[in-house]
Amino acid sequence: MPSAPPVPIVERPVTPLPPAAPAETPDLVPTPPAVVSTLVQTALDLRGTPYRNGGSDPRGFDCSGFTQWVFARTGVRLPRETREQFVLGDVVEPGTQQPGDLVFFRTTSKEVSHVGIVLGDDRFVHAPSSRGVVRVESMNLPYWRQRLMGIRRLVEP
Repeated sequence: MPSAPPVPIVERPVTPLPPAAPAETPDLVPTPPAVVSTLVQTALDLRGTPYRNGGSDPRGFDCSGFTQWVFARTGVRLPRETREQFVLGDVVEPGTQQPGDLVFFRTTSKEVSHVGIVLGDDRFVHAPSSRGVVRVESMNLPYWRQRLMGIRRLVEP
């Protein structure tokens, strides 16, 4: 069975486009609600997957490998590095995030160094190195609240 051609990495938009659409447009393209739902469910289905530094598949993930893999399941190709993902999409003000948004933190340096996927209700799913498995946490925990660097929207709900 032939495989689908790879989706190119583009800065705006990174949402799937119809075949006749141009490679880039100035604004996000609305995506069907099923895309966001699939993205969130895919991320949640990976809870308990072990952390693996440099991991980018269900045998083990690091944070950006996790987001890259989950988004790829909906046809959205992300770059591999957290700092590269941080410049994509539209900036979202804290408190207005929606399921499917990427949330970024500074954990190991003064720069952005960690990424997760917003679930809603101030919760996010991520692949942290501490306690070593993909899990859901609250963005309101002091640890995360103090380290928030930004939120980006790549798929329009």
